[in-house]
Amino acid sequence: MVALSGAHTIGKARCVLFRDRIYNETNIDASFAKARQSSCPRTSGSGDNNLAPLDVATPNSFDLKYFNNLLNKKGLLHSDQILFNGGSTDSLVKTYSSNTKKFYSDFVTAMIKMGDITPLTGSNGEIRKNCRKPN
Repeated sequence: MVALSGAHTIGKARCVLFRDRIYNETNIDASFAKARQSSCPRTSGSGDNNLAPLDVATPNSFDLKYFNNLLNKKGLLHSDQILFNGGSTDSLVKTYSSNTKKFYSDFVTAMIKMGDITPLTGSNGEIRKNCRKPN
């Protein structure tokens, strides 16, 4: 999962998805939070669709900067920063932040494994209206 999260080295997120993090969380670099707050107002419903890069350092490159951002408490999403927050995945984030070959190899393996997942069909599964909860 840590390797797959490295895909966040490319892409953007909507303000509504990171607002709580930049205003309420403590495991975030203060200057990073302040910079994100300039385009993501505290008020819900205001600027919800404003975008920010998931990787502030190199938003258009598939590289290790995403992991370096996490080491520096500059993960945009809560789900990203939790990967480096004193838990069991800290060592892997550290490894990926400095070992391109290891990250790329693990990323490829994880993508193939994820692609081999067989989805449930018919009455064995459901298409969720909201991905976060069963219908």
